[in-house]
Amino acid sequence: MKHGKYPLIVTFLVPPVLLYVIFVVSPYLQAFQISTTDWLGFSAEADPVGLANFEALLHDGRVWNAIENNAIMLAVVPVVTIGLGLFFATMLSMGGRKGRAGVTGVRGSSVYRLVYFFPQVLSVVIIALLWKEVYHPNNGLLNGALRTFGLPTPTWLGDPRTAFWCVLAVMVWSNVGFYVVLFGAAMSAIPRDIYEAVMLDGASRLVTLRRITIPLLWDTVQVAWIYLAIAALDGFILVQQMTDGGPSFSSDVIGLRMYNTAFASESKFGYASAIGVVMFFLTLTVAVLALRAARRDRIEYS
Repeated sequence: MKHGKYPLIVTFLVPPVLLYVIFVVSPYLQAFQISTTDWLGFSAEADPVGLANFEALLHDGRVWNAIENNAIMLAVVPVVTIGLGLFFATMLSMGGRKGRAGVTGVRGSSVYRLVYFFPQVLSVVIIALLWKEVYHPNNGLLNGALRTFGLPTPTWLGDPRTAFWCVLAVMVWSNVGFYVVLFGAAMSAIPRDIYEAVMLDGASRLVTLRRITIPLLWDTVQVAWIYLAIAALDGFILVQQMTDGGPSFSSDVIGLRMYNTAFASESKFGYASAIGVVMFFLTLTVAVLALRAARRDRIEYS
């Protein structure tokens, strides 16, 4: 049995590794190579241009506009999503009025978790089309409610001042339910005795959340922060389906800018690959910085 261990490992390990290298690593390497050419994507000619594509990026206003929008998403989406996730998870886990020291969950908390989690079973395309109808200026649910109360009815996705923020709100809405369930599961592993002791000492629920829950869930919060930061640097599907970067590029993001550069009207695969390389390093940098910024001593409980 001992002699057959390594052939067995090789047999089961080599095929998936080869598939990963061929379909994941290889396209990344090709993107780096294509980014140094002027390839248009549909021709056999691809002349090397060195770093000319990257120099052009420095003076491309649309790329900088897209990066600025992604930066706003990076600053808002993780903070708001994690904040709402922690708040709702705390209310469901220890928001009941009855029970020992007031640390029981609210009645029907499992139903609430199901409702919060529901957007996760929908594809991003369905979510985008659903909210596009909600924001519809004439027949949308939101403007219909505003008309009922005699309030102004903006053209949400047709106004450069509101289009980006509407998409950002949908991004938060579509993600917060998953983290409510994630944080709720992590809170259920914390011994109730800790909460009971703290509340018997007179601590409010806000203080308990800040001083007890968040430190004990820090590893989970750190992982959530990284995932949400990466999602904030993407946002491609939501933006493309809801606004296609408009109006007047007000909701454009770097992923959509790369896509339109390669496949829409410009057909500049070399230049789009340069945008992809920049996006790769931006994502990697954000992940590393998030890990380092969130590093702290781990708090153990038993």
